[in-house]
Amino acid sequence: MSYFSFELDPALAADPVFDLHRHGKMTMSSTVPLASRDDLSLAYTPGVARVCEAIAEDETLYPDYTWTANTVAVITDGSAVLGLGNIGPKAAMPVMEGKSVLFKQFGGVDSIPICLDTQDVEGIIAAVKAVAPSFGGINLEDISAPRCFEIERRLDAELDIPVFHDDQHGTAVVTLAALRNAAALQGRRFADLRVVVSGAGAAGVAITQTLIAAGIQGANMIVCDSRGIIHAERTDLTPVKAELAATTNISGRTGGTAEALIGADVLIGVSGGSIAEDALAGMAPEAIIFALANPTPEVLPVIAHKYAAIVATGRSDFPNQINNVLAFPGIFRGALDVRARTVTDRMKVAAADAIAAIVADDLRPDAIVPSPLDPRVGPAVAAAVAEAAVQDGVARRTTVPVPAQAQEPLPA
Repeated sequence: MSYFSFELDPALAADPVFDLHRHGKMTMSSTVPLASRDDLSLAYTPGVARVCEAIAEDETLYPDYTWTANTVAVITDGSAVLGLGNIGPKAAMPVMEGKSVLFKQFGGVDSIPICLDTQDVEGIIAAVKAVAPSFGGINLEDISAPRCFEIERRLDAELDIPVFHDDQHGTAVVTLAALRNAAALQGRRFADLRVVVSGAGAAGVAITQTLIAAGIQGANMIVCDSRGIIHAERTDLTPVKAELAATTNISGRTGGTAEALIGADVLIGVSGGSIAEDALAGMAPEAIIFALANPTPEVLPVIAHKYAAIVATGRSDFPNQINNVLAFPGIFRGALDVRARTVTDRMKVAAADAIAAIVADDLRPDAIVPSPLDPRVGPAVAAAVAEAAVQDGVARRTTVPVPAQAQEPLPA
């Protein structure tokens, strides 16, 4: 196949990143032969009509005789792309393509990137519902808060396939896995950790909810936004932040990040801002700091290590990368395998526990999560998620006919 030719900016043509992305990072291929008239008659007309008629009579046949049982839509509006912000749907496409190839590589899941040219909540919900019959699951991506909360909640309630906002729950799952192992390495009781979450956007809200679901006491958690500690007496809270105020910071602490961190065992940064070194000095001894803003952590590891025994970031060039690719391919693999209707809290916690278990016998301060290239991750997460879906009664089938297998890892 040949593509049309065009002139590239010489500076871009010399850049290996642009060379890799030229014409995109994915394509489509057929799973059936098309070399003869018989092949065509089976794959298309007249044979395909028999399948269409059968599905029209019995829609339960749909996932068995179409690609939908193994296909996810990766959907964005381009409003919160990486750390780049609201760059729009066209500029978001390289990230969505990247997400799709990660789905395939690490979960064996097919996916289609869809960039919507609307940032209206109702418009996004209507568009996703309109295309949903073509897919077995919906992965929402890079949609800004607070709109992302309503969009996911509404779609999850109105569709009968899994809807998963990865910026919320993928980050939360891997953070939970890392924190479980950090606590185990230090011999601490997970439920007793005193945790401060800096950032009350998509990731911060989901991390807080997931840690509470996993056993950390809400009374031991404090969440900060750009105006300081979230507490019940504040009059400027959105509905989502009001819910956080009702379930965290029961002592009613006020002030900014420095006040929140006094005596804290754990700092989880998902704010995109920076945290002063003076604020870290108030943390408990042998603290744990996850500075996850990307590409610039809230606290650089060289500073964080002055106050913390274990440090993680969202970057691949530092130890302990909190990388969503550890979670979302296996989560969807498991959900699709049992044809789950939704993704429950139990499924998310099970995914985190599976990730943590992979390196549980070989923990070090600089290795509390597995490498994203570890081929054990995808199958382990998928199996745990599928079992949890069955336990929660959201699975349409209770057995997986073929064990989920991730593809061979990419070369490091």
